[in-house]
Amino acid sequence: MIKGKNISFPVILDGGLSNVLESMGCDLDHKLWSARLIKSNPEAIIKAHVSYLEAGATCITTSGYQASVEGFTDMGATREQARQLLLDAVSLAVTARKQFLNSTGLKRSIYIAASLGPYGAYLANGAEYTGDYRVSAAQLITFHKERLDILETSKADFLAFETIPSLLEVEVLSELLSNSAKPSWVSFSCKDGAHLNDGHKIHDAVKILADHSTVFAIGVNCTAPKYINQIIEVLKNEAPDKRIVVYPNSGEVYHAKSRSWIGVADPVLFGKMAEEWLTNGADIIGGCCRIGPDHILKIKDLK
Repeated sequence: MIKGKNISFPVILDGGLSNVLESMGCDLDHKLWSARLIKSNPEAIIKAHVSYLEAGATCITTSGYQASVEGFTDMGATREQARQLLLDAVSLAVTARKQFLNSTGLKRSIYIAASLGPYGAYLANGAEYTGDYRVSAAQLITFHKERLDILETSKADFLAFETIPSLLEVEVLSELLSNSAKPSWVSFSCKDGAHLNDGHKIHDAVKILADHSTVFAIGVNCTAPKYINQIIEVLKNEAPDKRIVVYPNSGEVYHAKSRSWIGVADPVLFGKMAEEWLTNGADIIGGCCRIGPDHILKIKDLK
């Protein structure tokens, strides 16, 4: 039970937004990635959100992963415009939810999670895959606090701090979220079944959040599927009172320099793995990079 929300678990998340947008012909070769389209092509983002709702998702994450005030101002926006664009990402998800429910007549609950990527997403140099930021805790606090303050005023149901690769960043988020007005989840990006991408133990990161008052779920995303069961065991052992959120990538290999993926994702295999994750204790489940509506449909079929 989350304060003010009676949620029926398991919750089905969406998959990667970027792969759906690219399939529509959108050019995401930009430092802001999908967030570039919040202003230039909002209709595409709405359409991508709806595609996941049609596949059975009961929670959609916003297009704000790569979005930050600094990121938008670097591209020429004023700070006021940048702050509004962060809110617009949530508004587009709200619009998609409304369109879907109106067109289908369904009455099911659909939640919106405001995506907040790590500091490495702002750097746009692949640092979320290493956690090697070379910045201080004070700099991380400044970066995350501004987005947190903005998105707490939004219509998002949850805040989703995603792809966190660094123990220092987990410590910063724990402090910042201590007085948060919205429930949140924190999901790590991991190099294997025991370590964050920066090399610290997942065990230590989970312990920081295990008794947190506003973080209702802890988990993993943008991590190879083969490590998920091992990570679920760590989460159950170290934070038994928290919900478990898992949304791995396809297991394909991303090459940051060429911005390309090597490998092929199989929705049927993903569905079989997802069944294991649910059996092992996952409460919120979906996909990340290279996971699309066909994969989410396989999760929906498990319910």
